Parts: sequence; C-alpha cells; structure tokens
Amino acid sequence: MYPVSDRFLARLAESHEVVTRVQLFLTDGAVIDVDHTGGSVTVDRGQAIRRTCTVTAADVSLIPRTPADQLATYGARLRLARGVAYGDGTQELVPLGVFRLDAVEGDLTEGPVTLQGKALEIAVMDDKFTEVWTATGTVVGAVTALITRSLPDADVISLIADAPIGSRTFDIEADPWAGAQEIAAAAGAEVYTNADGTFVIAELPDLLTTVPVWAVEAGEGGVYVTGSRGMTSDAVHNAVLARGENVYEGVPPVSYLATDTDPGSPTYWDGPYGRRPKFISSSTLTTVNACAQAANLELAQSRAPNATGDFTSLPNPALEPGDVLRVTHPDSSRELHQVASFSVPLDEGGDFPIATISAKEDA
Repeated sequence: MYPVSDRFLARLAESHEVVTRVQLFLTDGAVIDVDHTGGSVTVDRGQAIRRTCTVTAADVSLIPRTPADQLATYGARLRLARGVAYGDGTQELVPLGVFRLDAVEGDLTEGPVTLQGKALEIAVMDDKFTEVWTATGTVVGAVTALITRSLPDADVISLIADAPIGSRTFDIEADPWAGAQEIAAAAGAEVYTNADGTFVIAELPDLLTTVPVWAVEAGEGGVYVTGSRGMTSDAVHNAVLARGENVYEGVPPVSYLATDTDPGSPTYWDGPYGRRPKFISSSTLTTVNACAQAANLELAQSRAPNATGDFTSLPNPALEPGDVLRVTHPDSSRELHQVASFSVPLDEGGDFPIATISAKEDA
C-alpha cells in the first residue's frame, strides 16, 4: 500500500470530504490543473498495462484544435491523485498514477470533455523493435535496458535479488514490454509501474506471511459494504513446468516442475482436482533454479485459491495490487485477501469493488 498516515486510514471509515487532483503536463512544459467533474482510475494486476484512467471535464478548450494544440497534446501526461480533507485546513493526497494521454474527445461547444490515459508501460509496449535486440546480463539490468530504451529518464527500482539470465533475442516487431515481463519472471518477479509512475521489479507478496495493510470490517465504524465468495476452475492450473534452453550459448535444456503440494488445497496436485499443468519456456532460463523461480511465480498466479472472495468497501486510493487485507464479514468470519484489481472514483459517490487473487480463512 502507498505510505499513508494512520489518520488517513481512520478517516476513510468516517464521513469526510474527498479531495481529488488532475494535472495535465503538456509537451511544451505547461502544467494545467484540470477542473474535473468525474472519472476513475482502474488498477488491474492481470493486465499488461496495470493502470488506466478516464477523466471528465467541462472545459472544451482541452480539445486540441490547432496544429500547435496537437503538438502540445500528443505525448502529454496526466498525473492523478485522491485523498481526504481533515477539516482543519490540511489535506492528505495519494497519487493514483502517471498516465500517457491517449485520447481527448467531447462536444466542441457544450462538452463534457473526456480524457483517457494509460500508465507508462504503454510507451515501452508501443515502441516495438525495428531491429533485432538481444537482452543479456542480469534480470534487473536487462529489464532496465528494455524500459530506458523507450523512456531514457524512467525511474526503475528493484526489490529483488538480481540473477543472471541467458541471452534472449527479440525479433523485429516483438513487444519490448512483454519481453521485460518474461525476463522478470526468470527471477520469480514481475514488473509494473506504481502510483508514482516508477517502474518496479518485485515479487508477489506471499498471502500467508505478509502482514495485512488494511482491515476491512463490517459493522459500525468499518469500511465493509458487501462481499461474495465462490470458486471457479476456469484457466486454473495446479502445476507449472518451466523450461529453458539456449542454443546460442550452448546451454543444455533445463526444467523445473512446480506443483501445488498442499494436501489441504482444493487444487492439490495429487488430489481429486486432478493434474492440470501449465507450460512456460524462455531462453533466459539457463539453470534449474531460474526455472524454479519462474515456475513458482506462475503457479502462484495460475492455481485456484482455497477460496475466492470479491468484496466492496469504501474507497481506499492507497491500495496496490498484491496488498494483503484482513476482511471481517457481517457473520464475524474473517479472511485474508490479496488484492488483484479495483477502480478508484474521482468523485465522492460510488462503491469501491475489490477483486482478489486469493483468499484464505484467517484464524
């Protein structure tokens, strides 16, 4: 979760004034505070572009009409934030993301105007290779090189132990962002942009060993609104076989099979769920240990949780995908949830649905 004060989290459960900010950074250096009427930021760990935004505004001058307007608008960025006013003249705002402005449209005379943006991963994704590219060295070095190839001034931070990779050659027209994700997976990690617009290389937190960052409780003084539970086996796997072979470097084939080894899990490899493996391969995987890291990361995402449970709460703009939450339902049952996706409104109304990667009963 984005660092916020205890006062901020407590305020979310109380009646409070919502404060939002939308800033438009034009390519000519101008910064416009957009007087907006609504919109939202969607954050979804399951998408290649983790953050997207929509902003509505009344100011029709935001629509580019002249060549100079277009020059200033193409490549512009949006920076969004949401927070609370404490009633004593102070505020606490939380960033919601930095976005490339991709669309501006609306009625030229009456409005409203709609602005749409995608997080900075899109700049790497769109910059397809126009010549053969070979990634070498280490996970962090190779991922950073792919990102700064498109965004030389990008901030990239690593929260993992770096590891060597086998060379990986990308053909013309290949997607550099998909390549960065593939290389990160070789270290059991993922890569994304956070709310500050910084590229992060990190592992998915473990649900059972990570301290919950927020309590979602039903009843008086809580932020819980509704909840649901269920299970689905669609696209669910209980094993991942990761394979690597690098003929360019003369590295022999290596592999590792990661399975759901928990007898208490509904997707236990040797249980009634049956065996449903998934297969991944990359030339960056040159050791059994690298295959194991990649396989275990993919398995954490692919296997069914012991329970699924999406719920709706009062909005918390500080959440991040992967955060672990403690949820208390109206019947007093408690669960640990790991956040997968949510949508933050840019106005005071509306619920805050949170989809989870997994959920487990909490003693």
